Amino acid sequence: MRALPLLSLLIGSCMTVLALAANSSPEANEWLNKLAQAEQKQSYQGSFVYERNGSFSSHDIWHRVQGGKVSERLLQLDDTAQEIVRINGKVQCVSGGLASSASTFATAPEAAQRSLDPLKLMSWYDLSVAGKSRIAGRDAVILTLTPRDQHRYGFELHLDRRTGLPLRSLMLNDKGQLLERFQMTRLDTDHVPSDQDLQASATCQAVEPGATASKETVAGWRSDWLPPGFELVTSSVRRDAQRDSSISSLMYDDGLARFSVFLEPIKDEGGADVRTQLGPTSAVSRRLNTPKGKVMVTVVGEIPLGTAERVALSMRPQDAQARQ
Repeated sequence: MRALPLLSLLIGSCMTVLALAANSSPEANEWLNKLAQAEQKQSYQGSFVYERNGSFSSHDIWHRVQGGKVSERLLQLDDTAQEIVRINGKVQCVSGGLASSASTFATAPEAAQRSLDPLKLMSWYDLSVAGKSRIAGRDAVILTLTPRDQHRYGFELHLDRRTGLPLRSLMLNDKGQLLERFQMTRLDTDHVPSDQDLQASATCQAVEPGATASKETVAGWRSDWLPPGFELVTSSVRRDAQRDSSISSLMYDDGLARFSVFLEPIKDEGGADVRTQLGPTSAVSRRLNTPKGKVMVTVVGEIPLGTAERVALSMRPQDAQARQ
């Protein structure tokens, strides 16, 4: 931990807040707070459409907050039914095409439910209220989050005036092009979802908890460079029996966007470099020579392609002495 004088730290923080406030609307800050509270306190049910890379899908959703527990069930209505049930952000079961990835859900890095922090986001985004709209028969306020650098995407959020819940969310690149759209077509906040509504179907495959790794094993990797504002929020390791190797996973978050880094030992001929983007999601794989041997580093997440590549090339092993 850095030994910084407490008084200097407090003064520096206050100065930063004052400087950022000039570029962010107090009204936008209030709406972002309302959104953060709504997702943790408001029960609802409804339907929404999701657009990504020119493809559309429609879904039903049930979301219940009861006794400090957040239960959620999503059901895709197009093509083969795909279902997912979560409790407090942890996946309980999946079906359809997602079932083949059940082991991935079990071993994926666990992170606390995302809690929006307007003060933190003001460091990396300019927040403003851009007007009003009407979505799914409900009045909405339009909130924009414009990134301050090239390492993250912008957002346009249409929030329900009554509850603060998102009725529409647009993710935009630096040219203003649409990368991803979420839009409610029906929202009912008057009727709390029942146990039957939240009950998974018979085809929903249970996700068993994955084995966790020791902190020493997971902490054996670090990044020499990260986009400003992104912090490590969780890490894990899983054993791949087929390849007889261990895959380390690290997840980073700036308070709104997330990306994950996966590291796997490879042989001389193993793996191929990959650089691709699907909608807002970038995927970059790079082979690196390290003191621990050759590894394949893969970065996947909601960040621009160039940023993902820079993160991949910055990964380094971290010895035990450096971790102390």
